Amino acid sequence: MTVTLFHNPKCSTSRKALELLQEKGVQPTVVEYLKTGWDAATLDRLAGETGLGLSGLLRKREAKTAELLASGASEETIRAAMIADPVLVERPIVQTPKGARIGRPVENILHIL
Repeated sequence: MTVTLFHNPKCSTSRKALELLQEKGVQPTVVEYLKTGWDAATLDRLAGETGLGLSGLLRKREAKTAELLASGASEETIRAAMIADPVLVERPIVQTPKGARIGRPVENILHIL
């Protein structure tokens, strides 16, 4: 099974997700999205696979997220903001052939393994 972890190594929850996957015998493809950035196709795919839409992928602890949501930003505007500032995307995200989940709490990822 192909598993991709969209990962921020500085985030303890993201590190816990990687550890959990490895404990389950999964060696994921790790994408350090703060280095590689995001593209529209990947964001749209993850938004669909999680069932959360783009606004559901926003990291709630970021001030810019509150601004985007308060202003009623369109999906296009949210996508552009995520591409311009990758930290706006919640972490970690795990993607498998069964779908994608945000790993908060980290046990959420078990549903798609």
